[in-house]
Amino acid sequence: MHRLRADVSACATDDGMVLLDERDGRYWQLNGTGALVVQALLDGATPEQIAERLAATRPVAPDRAIADVTAMIGHLTRERLVSDS
Repeated sequence: MHRLRADVSACATDDGMVLLDERDGRYWQLNGTGALVVQALLDGATPEQIAERLAATRPVAPDRAIADVTAMIGHLTRERLVSDS
């Protein structure tokens, strides 16, 4: 299960989400799809479950959805915004 690091704040916006890394003041603005991925991840969904949800609600093929979700999780992890508990 993934979670935001203790020093990362998330705030929903009208069109997505903003993540703030309080260690260095950097922030990431996510669109609606990115926010859906992050929220589902934090709610305990697996990458496969998130990809299935995206493929069912967005115009994206299932194989592309899992590749995109995996890439996003990798990016969030490399940026040290989320950790795998």
